Amino acid sequence: MEIGTASKDVDAYLAGFPGEIRSKLENVRRTISRAAPNAEEKISYGIPTFALYGNLVHFAGYKNHIGFYPGSGAIAKFRKELTNFETSKGTVQFALDRPIPIGLIRRIVQFRVRENLAKAKAMANAKGRS
Repeated sequence: MEIGTASKDVDAYLAGFPGEIRSKLENVRRTISRAAPNAEEKISYGIPTFALYGNLVHFAGYKNHIGFYPGSGAIAKFRKELTNFETSKGTVQFALDRPIPIGLIRRIVQFRVRENLAKAKAMANAKGRS
């Protein structure tokens, strides 16, 4: 399975992967859920997404890696810790033949939670002043 394959929910998305990849994806899912317990889990852009006052992070499975999409701010913030991984502006690739960096994922998600909560608070304050 890969991006573009329609799934109605995260369970169905994960069920489409072979055992080892599915296990790693489930571990990423658990890590995100624990780091952002108030986030809503859904499918967005065809992949698993966690949302809290807007999209928080996305993740997806591929043949040779797991894609993790925390956005450009998180990539910039964690640049030094991400040097051993393929990255682009808002994406990290975790190779399937290496351990998934669960602690790093947790810290990135916690950072994104703080970012989204600050944005939501700023928007609420701006509305209160108008």
